[in-house]
Amino acid sequence: MKYDLQLCIGSRLRRLSRIVDGHFRSKLSEFNITENQMTILFVLNKMGKVEQGKIGQTLVLERSTVSRNIKLLEKQNYIKRTSNYRPEIELSKKGNELVQKLIPLWEETMDELISKLGENGLTYLSELENSLN
Repeated sequence: MKYDLQLCIGSRLRRLSRIVDGHFRSKLSEFNITENQMTILFVLNKMGKVEQGKIGQTLVLERSTVSRNIKLLEKQNYIKRTSNYRPEIELSKKGNELVQKLIPLWEETMDELISKLGENGLTYLSELENSLN
């Protein structure tokens, strides 16, 4: 093999993702939602009523991931869906209330991660994302 498996970019990025997810998971456990679900709630908070596919495009998530998470959030009554031919989703009152509780936890976790990464780490992360995009 040309490259050592320890250099595998995909594996290393997934590992970093799992590490970051762990930080968020510890804060979200009492709410019974995942980081992906929190992010979907935040996007809906910002965008308002949208078609489900727009969430996937915005967050660069696979359709099945978005669909599964939306169903779970609907089941918990955090999201409501219109009955249009092309249904749109939006936060319910309960979802809006949850988002307001989650924002300080998200900010606290971001502060912790940014502190660990430092300014150089944030710069490198942005450069990496831009170069792979």
